[in-house]
Amino acid sequence: MKKWHSYKLSDVVRFNPSERLLKGEIAKKVPMDLLQPYTRGISGFEMASYTGGSKFRNGDTLMARITPCLENGKTAYVSMLDEDEVGFGSTEYIVFRNIEGITDNKFVYYFVTSPWFRDIAVKSMVGSSGRQRVQQAMLENLVVNLPPLAEQKQIAGILGALDDKIELNNRINDNLEKQAQAIFKSWFIDYEPFNGMVPSTWKEYRLVDFLPVITGKKNANVSSDKGQYPFFSCSQNIAWTDNYSFEGNAILVAGNGDFNVKWYNGKFEAYQRTYVLIPYNPRYTSW
Repeated sequence: MKKWHSYKLSDVVRFNPSERLLKGEIAKKVPMDLLQPYTRGISGFEMASYTGGSKFRNGDTLMARITPCLENGKTAYVSMLDEDEVGFGSTEYIVFRNIEGITDNKFVYYFVTSPWFRDIAVKSMVGSSGRQRVQQAMLENLVVNLPPLAEQKQIAGILGALDDKIELNNRINDNLEKQAQAIFKSWFIDYEPFNGMVPSTWKEYRLVDFLPVITGKKNANVSSDKGQYPFFSCSQNIAWTDNYSFEGNAILVAGNGDFNVKWYNGKFEAYQRTYVLIPYNPRYTSW
């Protein structure tokens, strides 16, 4: 720590660096819903006509500046563009870029995603309920302690190796999930083991015969990084809270976003757009 120095953040990191994209130019767009919480990589992009929004290059860090996206951990390191290619995305991003010879681009990403920095960003938010945004000027003037460039690269290298392993595990899990989906489709949609016909011994039921479909009642402001009980929202990630409204062996289905499904057994809380399915009979929890 002896070689670490204090800087104003805008002196060592560029905020929303200027890039050129012409109106109507077709480029890679990263909308907010393609930023996965607490995930380094970007899950995808779409080709779209540029009409406005933040612009970025490979090596930049994107951070959501609006609630509840920031609280949910929506940040990413841009690496899906070609060399010298410029992409664009939501106006609700703050783009961070390293300054050559002073900061390392991957270290900037890990700095921005650190709990310390995120907590400061969240506490700086102002605006009406549900539409609060980070005060960028406050972040630009924030005084931070940073190590020398060589040490930044070492820190980023260690953390990057862990993220590499996480991404590999995610790819393995995705492959296993696709295999499971293929088996399910074969048996219960195409009925391939039964020559394409529904077996005569099978019976037809309504979902409500087994699973009462209800929704959570809480909004995003009851969630936090700490708490005694999990808080399930439409996000892939799970937040926490100190109170609960549900208890049981439950299936949680996102009512919007990427339609993710989770399973949990115990006491928990749920967001108002999350469907909570608790089977009448524990026999059916194996679904």
